[in-house]
Amino acid sequence: MSIQENIQEMVSSNPVVLFMKGTPTFPQCGFSSAAAHVLKLCGVSKYLAVNVLENDEIRQGIKEFSNWPTIPQLYIKGEFIGGSDIVKEMFQSGELQKLLKDVVE
Repeated sequence: MSIQENIQEMVSSNPVVLFMKGTPTFPQCGFSSAAAHVLKLCGVSKYLAVNVLENDEIRQGIKEFSNWPTIPQLYIKGEFIGGSDIVKEMFQSGELQKLLKDVVE
């Protein structure tokens, strides 16, 4: 399986996926920390968090997959949502909560 196929499998088989630096409990950058925090504020407790620092292939591959140059990257129901700034703006407007309403447990 290619790295692109592997990434496609992750985003299509998990309702919420966050590609980030570090983990939700131990983020390795402020932007990743902010994205994980927003998910927590939205009531999302279970999601796939992919630490791109553990796998350079995924770190580069996700940028090509989304055609987005930075990490973190949030996917909801297989759709690329955006990076940290977009996630924060969507949270502030209430749009993110609407996208997550049927995913939140």
